[in-house]
Amino acid sequence: MQKIYLHASLFFLSILSSFGQVTQQDSTAFKSRKLKTQEINFVSSYYTQDGNNSAVTGGIGTEELTDIATVFDITMARGDARNRLHSYRLEVGFDHYSSASSDLIDPTTISSASARDNRIYPSLSWAMQDDVKGYTIGAGLSVSTEYDYFSKGVNVNFAKFSKDRSREVGLSLGAFLDSWSMIYPIELRTLETPSGPVDNPDAGGTNPRNSYNASVSLAQVINKRLQASAMLDLAYQTGQLATPYQRVYFTDNSVNVEKLPDTRFKIPVGIRLNYFATDRILVKTFYRFYTDDWGITAHTAEVELPYKLTPFLSVSPFYRYYTQSAADYFAPYKEHDRQNEFYTSDYDLSEFVSHLFGLNLRYNSADGILGIKKLNTLELRYDHYNRDTGLVADAIALAITLK
Repeated sequence: MQKIYLHASLFFLSILSSFGQVTQQDSTAFKSRKLKTQEINFVSSYYTQDGNNSAVTGGIGTEELTDIATVFDITMARGDARNRLHSYRLEVGFDHYSSASSDLIDPTTISSASARDNRIYPSLSWAMQDDVKGYTIGAGLSVSTEYDYFSKGVNVNFAKFSKDRSREVGLSLGAFLDSWSMIYPIELRTLETPSGPVDNPDAGGTNPRNSYNASVSLAQVINKRLQASAMLDLAYQTGQLATPYQRVYFTDNSVNVEKLPDTRFKIPVGIRLNYFATDRILVKTFYRFYTDDWGITAHTAEVELPYKLTPFLSVSPFYRYYTQSAADYFAPYKEHDRQNEFYTSDYDLSEFVSHLFGLNLRYNSADGILGIKKLNTLELRYDHYNRDTGLVADAIALAITLK
């Protein structure tokens, strides 16, 4: 189920983004017009967490969860008659999770379908780079499906870079059109009436949730040691934003499903600085400010220190600090008033401080690794995460690149 393993998904995204750096392809040197394999990536991770604030049971109870995620992607490229580089990327991801708390949606079963789930998420993207005119343009399609959730995504992007490649301005637009199955906790699937219990009409069918995103970025090479970039994101969501199987308990001991507004507007703003301190040490820093119309404000600060042990081997310790205020609609177990219009006991929407730290090992060789000529990169990453609410998580990932 989509929201149950939110933390695992965030971990996996951070893992993917840490492997390597995005670099511009030199299309002026790409002469072949035949479609050729350019790069193959394989990433696999294992994530585990535990805590005592499960939203499924109203903000109390186990948050024990495990998630195994695997992503495979292949990038192919060709040149055209105008010597522009066209890249095509096919990505297929597969997650399998098990969750003790989600099994309590229906605790009368020995092991319900919600106790574990699989998610499959293929995507296809295209990009064209024109070095003569100094721009890139691209588009992509994606699909994600699991037990109670189906999502379709589309995105387009454009970037313009300066003649000397020291500056780049980017714009991207995206939309996700999602459908939720309305799975209620077992005790809320019927309503009591004078003539006896009847089926709850809200506890069934599907509801939509749509997300629209726009992002503007500016990257600048300031000098031979310092690079900077700034990002502004705008996100708007509408539809079924509450999770239907998450309970909320009230001060009068009654219970209902989570209820949240059907719109949400988010504004994250970030800045990144990379400083080449020496030939061996790179200092990578990032700060992001976030606010939304649900009352949350948040700050993220990150630092990563890649150190080149040899020309082929580097080690990168990293740390991330995060703090956020609570949403206007959050309260812990049995602290909501029944008269409130909106209510949630999901601790993802609570006030908290979190810390993430870990280590990344990267081995890269253009001549091949372990006697395999096309094996270009091996990377191993470990993350440890903890919140002051008691949630603790660990993740380990392996990435392989073939060129």
